[in-house]
Amino acid sequence: MGGFPLQDDWLLIQQVQKGNRDAYAHLVDKYKERLYSYLYRMTGQQQDAQDLTQEAFIKAYCQLDKYKPTDAFLAWLYRIASNLCIDAWRKNKHYAKTPLEETRLIESDTPEKAYLEKEKQDTLQQQIMALGEEYRVVFMLKYLEQMSYKEISEILHVPVTTVQMRIHHAKKKLRASIAQEMSGGAAIYELLQN
Repeated sequence: MGGFPLQDDWLLIQQVQKGNRDAYAHLVDKYKERLYSYLYRMTGQQQDAQDLTQEAFIKAYCQLDKYKPTDAFLAWLYRIASNLCIDAWRKNKHYAKTPLEETRLIESDTPEKAYLEKEKQDTLQQQIMALGEEYRVVFMLKYLEQMSYKEISEILHVPVTTVQMRIHHAKKKLRASIAQEMSGGAAIYELLQN
């Protein structure tokens, strides 16, 4: 399909509403990896991320009549997924401090550098997971999903200034906790300065 992604998604949604299930399968294929990745980082658990991804697509399918063609379909999906994730956090408080089951190692010259990088990643991930849900969501959408303040605002249905404030507080909390947790955390501290 040609055109803009927003138009392509709207055309697919219109086909789904006319009974074309293949069109929805195309939307799922198009966005499932991004949504799963986001939910995996939010929960830290593969199985929970898979379950929430599936639940988000099912909920989106059942609520397609509420989708507004002026919104990006992916932003609408993120809103659904974020709300499902927040509900899961409220039910299962173990998410609050659970690090990712698997951490990707960044390529490095030596095993020592790889180990140190993994330690930094693990520490940062633990600190992110320890943030309150309202701070964790905005931080992950901004820095891991590379979304703008406006996009986050639309997903969470909060003003842009609220998003900015939550990101500021999340970074402040992360700076303080990382400074306590590890020495030599200058690289992470620099990340949080931006």
